Amino acid sequence: MNDILIQKTITFFKDTFSAEPEKIVLSPGRINIIGEHIDYNDGFVLPAAIDKIICFAFKKNNSKTSKIVAIDLDDSFEVDITTEMELTDNVWTNYLRGVVNQLKINGFVFEGFNCVFSSNIPVGSGLSSSAALECGFLFGINELFNLDIKRIDIALMGQKAEHWVGINCGIMDQFSSVMGQENKVIKIDCRTLEFEYHNANFSDYSLILLDSNVKHSLMTSAYNQRRQQCEEGITIIKNNFPEIKSFRDCTEQNVLSLQHLMSEDVFKRSHFVVKEISRVTKACEALDNGDIEVLGKLMFETHEGLSSEYEVSCPELDFLVNLAKEEKSVIGSRLMGGGFGGCTINLVKKGEEKAIKSKFSKLYMEAFGIELKNYDVKIGNGTSLYKNK
Repeated sequence: MNDILIQKTITFFKDTFSAEPEKIVLSPGRINIIGEHIDYNDGFVLPAAIDKIICFAFKKNNSKTSKIVAIDLDDSFEVDITTEMELTDNVWTNYLRGVVNQLKINGFVFEGFNCVFSSNIPVGSGLSSSAALECGFLFGINELFNLDIKRIDIALMGQKAEHWVGINCGIMDQFSSVMGQENKVIKIDCRTLEFEYHNANFSDYSLILLDSNVKHSLMTSAYNQRRQQCEEGITIIKNNFPEIKSFRDCTEQNVLSLQHLMSEDVFKRSHFVVKEISRVTKACEALDNGDIEVLGKLMFETHEGLSSEYEVSCPELDFLVNLAKEEKSVIGSRLMGGGFGGCTINLVKKGEEKAIKSKFSKLYMEAFGIELKNYDVKIGNGTSLYKNK
């Protein structure tokens, strides 16, 4: 699948610019095994890069202007890299303008280049195609002009590019896209950016994403509201327990003891966050011990919390997870990403994948009249140079 994408991108570059590309970059999407809505709450998350990618082809053009072509969108734009970057109405271009802006304000010197890219990351499914776009583009410019930017800084600059576009994301998406390793999940400390790898051997189980094919418009306003409610919750906790600096220093008992001081919503959000941070640590232990059934149980617990306490699920996602609970061959399932649509991530017994996809698709269509998409994913490497054989 990726080989076809890579060859298509290289061929398109040659046909467009009548030249061989100098650098080919592969930049992956990501999944998050557990630790949802925790990156902005100073907790731990457990993401991984996947084998769905954006492929970029680059070549210097010895001018001050860069031309960038999005093959899949049949669209392109040119940018004068000597001028100040401004947001435009053509949204996809803003992520790349944001990257150029980051390079400029950090004092990096580079010249014009030509770039084309194409992707097999499903857009809008919660696999962070925007992080793959920012970080792959930045990685390519770094390689093309020998800018010597460290991987961790590529992730941080990618995050700032997204903030410039207007999306106040945490660091998880960019970090996992850049720092991923094949068959490893990354436990990231979102407070310090310290990280460690854990083996992602799911043994007898496959990872399958079931895409609800819906995106409810509540997402942005609800996300900002949840952040505010969490800030209110931790402020109340700090005022009563001065030794606590953030939710990850907090026990479930701390939160329960202050329930009477919190609004119902603030209590529910705070209670979920403290339990979810604890689940990430338990998930790492389960992976280290090869106890995939325990990991699956934690995933079901996370979904229950996201649905009933954090309240970012929706009828379509709850339906899919409830179906999964009834299946012996599915040992874990939860919504993945911001919520209100997108995918569920599922651990399905090997050999049963086809039957599960077929059954769930039929029942989902009957319930909602919507086609259920599905994606098989494997855990892959982070952003890398492709060596053209």
